[in-house]
Amino acid sequence: MMLKQIYFCCVLAIFGLSSCAQKKIEVKKEISKKPNIIYILADDMGYGDVGVYGQQKIKTPNIDKLANEGIKFTDHYSGQTVCSPSRASLMTGLHMGNASVTRNGKLMNPDDVTVAELLKTANYTTGLIGKWGLSEGPFADNSPNQQGFDHYFGFQNQGFAHFYYPEYLWRNHTKLAYPENLNIRDENGAYIQGKGTYSHDEFAEESLKFIKDNKNKPFFLYLPFAIPHAELTVPEDSKQQYKDLNWPETPHKVGGGAKKGHGYGSQYTDGYCAQDQPNITYASMISRMDKNIGRIINLLKDLGLEENTIIMFASDNGPSNEGGQDISFFDSSKGLKGKKRDLYEGGIRVPFIARWKGTIKEGQVSNHPSAFWDFLPTVCDLTGIETPKNTDGISLLPTILGENDHQKKHKYLYWNWEHRKNPYYEAVRVDDWKFFRITPRKGKDRAPYFELYNLKNDENETNNVASAHPELIKKFTPYLDEAKSN
Repeated sequence: MMLKQIYFCCVLAIFGLSSCAQKKIEVKKEISKKPNIIYILADDMGYGDVGVYGQQKIKTPNIDKLANEGIKFTDHYSGQTVCSPSRASLMTGLHMGNASVTRNGKLMNPDDVTVAELLKTANYTTGLIGKWGLSEGPFADNSPNQQGFDHYFGFQNQGFAHFYYPEYLWRNHTKLAYPENLNIRDENGAYIQGKGTYSHDEFAEESLKFIKDNKNKPFFLYLPFAIPHAELTVPEDSKQQYKDLNWPETPHKVGGGAKKGHGYGSQYTDGYCAQDQPNITYASMISRMDKNIGRIINLLKDLGLEENTIIMFASDNGPSNEGGQDISFFDSSKGLKGKKRDLYEGGIRVPFIARWKGTIKEGQVSNHPSAFWDFLPTVCDLTGIETPKNTDGISLLPTILGENDHQKKHKYLYWNWEHRKNPYYEAVRVDDWKFFRITPRKGKDRAPYFELYNLKNDENETNNVASAHPELIKKFTPYLDEAKSN
């Protein structure tokens, strides 16, 4: 934590403030009434899994309501194509060239400065409920409570987050046991329906309580649900609206995804649970999340907080079929190439919605290219905090407020991804162009090769035009190296 303390001390010295231990920074301007901020994050939900993004089968009326009463971004990107690094990017405002977490299995550098820590300097109460995925246990130096969150309620670590009937959860430093969740799988590895406490429901209730408890002061609620990440399971009442639709189903056997030691003791059965109806369950999980988002919307209205609360919604990366669902049946990527673990559009383009009743004009749609690392500077703009100099992001507040002429644009958006078996992918989006440098790591020929797509004419990345545009290859290649040298 020493580097982080030095960072805040330097800021304090520059602005002539006192008490380094308080980690205060200068504020750009005073806002008469700072808005509450709620950021809801789905897990492994595709760009096309939401009604307002074209989903035809899964019902998401409350998420759709947020979009219809606010702004929908069509060209928004996750921080990475898998969970942990994407979340790190969201929290720190850094892309994969500069982030401390670039792949699953790595943990956040305790010296990283998070959105929550910045908001603490503006007297926000901060809460994280759900999947953090960036530390190993609640007492670690990079745990939520050590990274700026006053209140944490969630899992032990990322691996535990993928089991929906946990033996325990953590509320700050207190371990909460759920003995009713012991031994509720049958001999085939499927959950015995109607038994146990579903973690997502616990998160929904905790979120409502957090809002009520902090209704009289500015708050930041980061709500990263684990839904609809595998394993696929949901209480039976959520399945009713889909049960009589005669959807095709391929039963999913136990296995895949989960590794030994990452589960909850007696719940561990050598992988994600068995599921006879993975398609119905996938849709039901998303609809259950949507229903609880509706409860949050209604509570804000009841408390008179609608006009002083901005709600944002996104997903951490593209869809995955690890739980057995058929993502082509749902068109989860909405025709985009790829899925989770790809840097093609289907792996990193995600839904992003913002609603601020009375401030954001209803029914807006923006095709401004943006990404997770824009969240931190946007929050700083919202709350009058000085934006850190080292962010890779650009505030989206002008676009959110409909002031498009004042919106600054990225020179490029950048990602890299180490494929498990072979190539190392690097990608940038520059205006309407998507450029890849792909370097094989095995075989005799390890020379990099290039792919180039014009997303305006070829959103699905089907026509590689790299050979026709050597001038763009020459122009864009330096961006890949520049992104890793900041």
